[in-house]
Amino acid sequence: MGTNCFAQTTCSSQRGKMEIDSTQKAGIIGFFREKGFDDENIHQMFRKCKRLEGVERERVSENWTYLNSIGIKERKLPSVVSKCPKILTLGLNEKLVPTVQCLATLGTKPGEVTLAITKFPHILSHSIEEKLCPLLAFFETLGVPEKHLGKLLLLNPRLISYSIESKLTHIVDFLASLGLNKEGMIGKVLVKNPFIMGYSVENRLRPTSEFLKSVGLKESDLQRVVMNFPEVLCRDVEKILRPNLAFLKGCGFGDGQIVLLVSGYPPVLIKSIKNSLEPKIKFLVEVMGRGIHEVTDYPEFFHHGLKKRFEFRQRLLKQRNIECSLSEMFECNHKKFMVKFGLLEGLS
Repeated sequence: MGTNCFAQTTCSSQRGKMEIDSTQKAGIIGFFREKGFDDENIHQMFRKCKRLEGVERERVSENWTYLNSIGIKERKLPSVVSKCPKILTLGLNEKLVPTVQCLATLGTKPGEVTLAITKFPHILSHSIEEKLCPLLAFFETLGVPEKHLGKLLLLNPRLISYSIESKLTHIVDFLASLGLNKEGMIGKVLVKNPFIMGYSVENRLRPTSEFLKSVGLKESDLQRVVMNFPEVLCRDVEKILRPNLAFLKGCGFGDGQIVLLVSGYPPVLIKSIKNSLEPKIKFLVEVMGRGIHEVTDYPEFFHHGLKKRFEFRQRLLKQRNIECSLSEMFECNHKKFMVKFGLLEGLS
């Protein structure tokens, strides 16, 4: 009899718990529907986060309200929560508030923390002691200045999810293998482009570096590329770099000229062909009446805006029948350009 009573009590307790869980889940589902989620989105969130089934509606509502109070707009909250439903299950005062307060000490501009959370809400679910502090210390050892540590993380909040040992250290070792082994060099690269830490060495960074070498860049050229334009190293060879190289060759640039172009202005390999390279080459040849070889003497030609700088300056110089090199034409700001060619009088 005693055994049967115990079994009955246990079953009764389990049924009660299941009924409570079921009621809680129904409450959460109702909350999500009130916030505009459809059934498919709700189902996906429960699949992503099993803890949602056992959390009380009151906590979910409190966390939602808090996220809204720190600057995440109501219309953006469904997207934020869909990415990381776990944030609605975390303790408000035990976890969410302290994490947001900690992140706020890293920001220097209004809205930086809110934007970081919106981009990568998982940042709120990571431990300050176990993930955030070691990550900041790691970047500091690479030479990232203290004032830039927060900027680094808030620009690319996904950094907090990467393993220092298995991912970040691997990328650091790769950058060092390119010759960026002097104190602070890698830190400067990270400040310039914190997203480089998210790429695979074997699938992206190494193939790109090998491609740049195949174009004709020397080790010193490659180092300058990474230091000054790390975004070039992050682009896909087959989708972007190789088509751009083919376009330049199709324009008539020889191998030696391409080396001068790429080493002089590396982003020439990642600029849009349709929206940037092609219109500028066409303007150079058809409107300015110049040969493409002139660009190899001034690769930064591809940096300047077609509408803002090319057309305006070309029109003024043509009106005065002034001839000059591309560097003389573009390598100065507007005021210096006007003074250099005596154009201020004509506009007064």
